[in-house]
Amino acid sequence: MLNLIFDGKHPKSILCLGAHCDDIEIGCGGAILKYTGNGTGVDVNWVVFSSNEAREKEAISSAEDFLKNAKSKTVMVNRFRESFFPACWGEIKEYFEDLKRRCSPDIVFTHCRRDLHQDHRVINELTWNTFRNHLILEYEIVKYDADLGSPNAFVYLDQGICKNKVDYILKHFKSQADKPWFTEDLFFSIMRIRGAESNSPGKYAEGYYCRKFVI
Repeated sequence: MLNLIFDGKHPKSILCLGAHCDDIEIGCGGAILKYTGNGTGVDVNWVVFSSNEAREKEAISSAEDFLKNAKSKTVMVNRFRESFFPACWGEIKEYFEDLKRRCSPDIVFTHCRRDLHQDHRVINELTWNTFRNHLILEYEIVKYDADLGSPNAFVYLDQGICKNKVDYILKHFKSQADKPWFTEDLFFSIMRIRGAESNSPGKYAEGYYCRKFVI
């Protein structure tokens, strides 16, 4: 487990978990760009649990941009049935058990426990079931359900990282472009709000929920 300390150290290994093809990018894309872009050499395992042929291509091309500065990367895009994750719990659990044998990350990024999307909650539950001895940061996704809360952890971002994050999302996920929430101003707005809440020197931040950590 990576302790939360304040001496300039950075994670060396990161696991990103997303139920759907754009979840990781929206939830923690800024943090990934920040940690992989600082020259410290970060290994990233990037796991998407549901997709189809078109969405898989989007996810892979997006991961290439987000992880272009990673020391190493492993991108896994799966085909569990979207919106039916509670019914697929056993199969997804088996996948998590296999994933645990493959990697032991310093930080795990996953969905938030309070997220109202059923697929997101299954991924959160199995993250804690599988990686309970790791530092887990739960990310948030703005959506119609209005389930945002008050994060207790923040990753400071500057405007350049935010712009890259949003540009990559809009560039790669063309299949989502007709959705009213899939807009540049919305993605920037939540990061600006979290920046204000955390007094970010760069004005922007991503918010996370952290249940357990060691200082």
